Amino acid sequence: MTTQPEIKKPSPKDFETDQEVRWCPGCGDYAILKAVQMALVNSGSKPENTVFVSGIGCSSRFPYYVSTYGFHTIHGRAPGFATGIKLVNPDLDVWLVTGDGDGLSIGGNHMLHALRRNVDLQIMLFNNEIYGLTKGQYSPTSRPGLKTPSTPLGSVDAPLSPCVFALGAGARFVARGIDTSIKELSSTLLRAREHKGASFVEIFQNCIVYNDKVFEEFTGKKRAKDTQLHLRHGEKMIFGKEVTKGLRFNPQKIALEVVTVGENAITEDDILVHDEQNRHLAFMLCELEPPEFPAICGVIYCHPAESYDQSVHDQIDQAKQAGKADFNALLRTGRTWVVT
Repeated sequence: MTTQPEIKKPSPKDFETDQEVRWCPGCGDYAILKAVQMALVNSGSKPENTVFVSGIGCSSRFPYYVSTYGFHTIHGRAPGFATGIKLVNPDLDVWLVTGDGDGLSIGGNHMLHALRRNVDLQIMLFNNEIYGLTKGQYSPTSRPGLKTPSTPLGSVDAPLSPCVFALGAGARFVARGIDTSIKELSSTLLRAREHKGASFVEIFQNCIVYNDKVFEEFTGKKRAKDTQLHLRHGEKMIFGKEVTKGLRFNPQKIALEVVTVGENAITEDDILVHDEQNRHLAFMLCELEPPEFPAICGVIYCHPAESYDQSVHDQIDQAKQAGKADFNALLRTGRTWVVT
C-alpha cells in the first residue's frame, strides 16, 4: 500500500529569504515584515507570482527580505516602476513599499498619479514622520516644532496627512495600520490585496533611533484600547476599555466628536455606523488626530472601480478586434494640410 506524501501547510517562513534582516534593533519594520508574510500566506499568494517594488529609504530594503521577485529602484520613482510592471504583466501581484519621505516628498507626484489612475497595486507607506536612512531630517509628515539636523530651530512646515492625500488623489481604497498590531495589520493588508485597483495603506511605524515613541500616545499598551479605533464596515464606531466610547456626528459643527455611552443621555443609537463606501465620511475620519480623537485604523474607504491596467488591456483588445491597422490612413485622418 502506498501512502500519499503529507502536504505541507503554507507558513510565513515560506516567504522568508536567506538575507540577514538589517534594520536597527527594535525597528517597527520587523513587525510589518511579519504582518506582510502572514497576509501573503492567508491570501494564498504564490512567490513566483508576486513582486515587491521599493524606492529609497529604510522601508525600501523590504524586497530583500521577502522570498518573491523584487525591485529596489530609485528615490521616489517606485510607483512608476510598479505601474510598468503591472501593465506588462497584469497577472502579477504587485506590492509597492515606500516611506513618508520617499513616497510623499520626492515621490509625491508619482504617488499621486498611481492613485488617480487606480493602478492595481498594494501600496504600503511606512510613516515614521522622519527621514531615517539619511540620519533624521524632518519629512513631509513631521510635526511642527520638531528639531532635526535640517530644522535645528524646529519645523515650521504644516504636516501632510498621507490618507487625506490619498483620498484627494482619487484613491479607491484607503486604510491604516500600526506596526506592532500585527494581527490587525495583516488583516488590513489582506483586504488591500483582495481589492482590485490601487490600495493605499498607511502604517504607523516607530523609528527607534531618530523619532522614538512619536506614536506612543496611542500605541502604548496600557492606553491602546482607549486611543485606537479599529473600523469594521457596517459596525458601530465604538472603542475603549469598557467599549463605551464612540464617534457621533454633530450636525451643528458638521463634524465628528467623541462621546461616551451612558453620559449626557448618549446611547449606542447615537454612535455612527462605519460605511467604508462613504467618501465624505472617509475624509472626516482621516482628519481626526490624537489625542483629541482615537487613531483611526482598519479600512477607512473602499469603493472599487475598474483599474487602470484593466482599462489599458481592454483598449488594446478592442484595437486588435478592429482589424488590420492602416498607418498611412491614420496619418491622413483628422486635421491635415499641405505645405506648398
